Amino acid sequence: MNDYRRFLQPNVVAQLSNIELKARLVVEGFITGLHRSPYHGFSVEFAEHRQYNPGDEIRHIDWKVYARTDKYFVKQFEEETNLRCIIVIDKSGSMRYASKNNISKFEYSSYLAASLAYLLMKQRDAVGLALYDEKLQTYLPPRSKTSYIAEILKTIDQTYPSDKTGTAQALNQLAEKISRRGLVIIFSDFFDDPDSVLNALKHFRHKKHEVIVFQILDPQEVEFMFSGSVLFRDIETGETLQTQPIQFRKTYRHYVQEFVNQIKRECFERNIDFNVIRTDEPFDKALRQYLTKRARM
Repeated sequence: MNDYRRFLQPNVVAQLSNIELKARLVVEGFITGLHRSPYHGFSVEFAEHRQYNPGDEIRHIDWKVYARTDKYFVKQFEEETNLRCIIVIDKSGSMRYASKNNISKFEYSSYLAASLAYLLMKQRDAVGLALYDEKLQTYLPPRSKTSYIAEILKTIDQTYPSDKTGTAQALNQLAEKISRRGLVIIFSDFFDDPDSVLNALKHFRHKKHEVIVFQILDPQEVEFMFSGSVLFRDIETGETLQTQPIQFRKTYRHYVQEFVNQIKRECFERNIDFNVIRTDEPFDKALRQYLTKRARM
C-alpha cells in the first residue's frame, strides 16, 4: 500500500495521537492521492477555480488547468470562493456501535468531520459544527478565521455519544437556527423514523441550503454475518434478545436495504446528495464526494 493510503484507513487513523494530527494526515493523504490519480488538477486549485459556464468571460479561463484536465475552468475572485458550511454529527447512542476490528460509527464520523473541517479551512471557506442526540446540543457558527479550526477540533475531540436519540427533531431544530444559506454536511446512521428524518432533511432544502448526507453504517449492520447463538443488546434502551442470526439474515438484509433505499430515493428527488459509508472504508470516498459537490456550487 502506498504510504499516503495508510492515512486514509480508519483503523490506522484511530491509532494517531490527537484529532488535529488525524485530520491533517487524512487530508494530506487525500490530496497526495488526488495528485497521483486521473483527477489531478481537479481540486487542488478549486478554491480559486470553478468550471466554465456559458457567458463567462474567456479571458478568465485558466489554460494551465485546461492543459492538465482537458476541461475549462475560470479563475474566481476572492468573494466568489466564500462558502459557509455546517458539519453535523449525530452523537446518539446507536453511533457508539462498533463490530470487531472496526471503530465506532461515532469515531468514524468524528475523524471524517475533522478532516473535512480541516480541508474547508485550507480552502478558505467558513466552517461551523453542530452536534446532536435527541436535540441540538452544540452549535458553533461558521467562521473562516484560521484559528477557529482549533476550537472545532477540540469540541469534536471532547464529545462522546449519549444514550438519547432524536435525529428528526434535532435536524429540524438546526434548520431553524441556520440563518444564512450554505452547505450542510450530515453524518448519522439515521436510525429514526425514516419519514420524520426525510421531512427534516427537506427542511434544509426549503431553507435553500445545499445538503450532503453521509449515512454511516458498521459492516455488520449491513451484512449481519453473526454466527451461532448471539445475545443482542439495544445500545439505547438496554433491551436484550438471544437468537440465531442465520435464521433471519436474509430478511434482515432486505429490511436494511429497503431502509437505505427509501432515504436514498427521497434525497435524490429533493436534490440532496446521499452516500452510504461503511466504517471499514477509507476516508477518501467521502472527501471526494464533498469535492464533487463543492465544484458544482
